[in-house]
Amino acid sequence: MKDIKLVVTDMDGTLLNSKGELSDLFYPVFAKLKVDGIRFAAASGRQFFNLEKRFETLKDDVIFVAENGSYVMYQNQELYLQPLENEIAKTLIQTARQIPNAYAIFCGKKKAYVESDKPEFWAQFTKYFERFERVDDLLEITDDECLKISICDLEGSATNSYPHFKVWEEQIQVKVSAGIWLDMSHKLANKGKALAVLQQKYGISPEQTMVFGDYLNDLEMMGQAYYSYAMENAHADIKKAARFKAKSNDENGVIEVLNELLSGMDLKQG
Repeated sequence: MKDIKLVVTDMDGTLLNSKGELSDLFYPVFAKLKVDGIRFAAASGRQFFNLEKRFETLKDDVIFVAENGSYVMYQNQELYLQPLENEIAKTLIQTARQIPNAYAIFCGKKKAYVESDKPEFWAQFTKYFERFERVDDLLEITDDECLKISICDLEGSATNSYPHFKVWEEQIQVKVSAGIWLDMSHKLANKGKALAVLQQKYGISPEQTMVFGDYLNDLEMMGQAYYSYAMENAHADIKKAARFKAKSNDENGVIEVLNELLSGMDLKQG
C-alpha cells in the first residue's frame, strides 16, 4: 500500500453522490495525494469538458479519462485518442432512430451533437455534456471525430436499447453504463485500455494502482489494477471483478479508502 502511485475513480455512482455532487471532503484528500506524489485520474463516460469544469480548481493536476476511455487529457495534452469509425457511427445512429424514447448523441472531440431538444431528454443530456450543439442530422457531421455514440434511453437502456446493439459486441464496445445510458465506442476504447496507457507512460504497475467503480463501463478497469474497489452500490458483475469493497457513493466510500491509504492503514480484502 505504501507504493501506490496512481488512483483512478469513476464519477457517477462512485466519487459523486446520488445527487451528482462532489463532497467537500474530497479536496483535502486530493491535496494530500498530490503531496505524496500520487497521481489522480477521473475516469468517466462524461465529456472531457464536463469533467474539466467539475474539477475547475484542480484541473491542472487531474488526469481526465473521458468518454469511457476513448479520450485522455492531462494539462492540455492529449495522451490517448481512439475514435469510432465514421461508417459504424452512422449505422448506430440510424438504428437508434428506430428505438422509441431513445436519443442518439454523437460524442465528438470538439463537442457533442444531438438532433432532439425534447425537455425530458434535454434534462438528462445537459447533466453530462458541457459543449454541445443541436443539429438537424447527425449523419451530416463531417468536421469532428466521433469518440462514441451514446444513447439516452428513457425506457431503460438494458432492456429497450441494448438488445438492438448486442450484435455489435464483437466489433465495438457496447456498454450499459447506467440505467438510461448505453455507450458504444471503438473496441480499444475503454477505461482499462486508457489506464494501461497511463501506466506505461508513467512507469506504474497494476500493483501500484488503485481504482474505484460501480457499473459495467468500469469492468476492464477492474482488471488493470491490483487494488480494485467495487462500491457497495455497484453492479453485481463489478463486485465479482473487484478485489476490495468500499462503502457506497452516498457514504463517501472512495474518500474513506483514500484516507486509509494516506494514513498507512492496512486495507481489508473482500
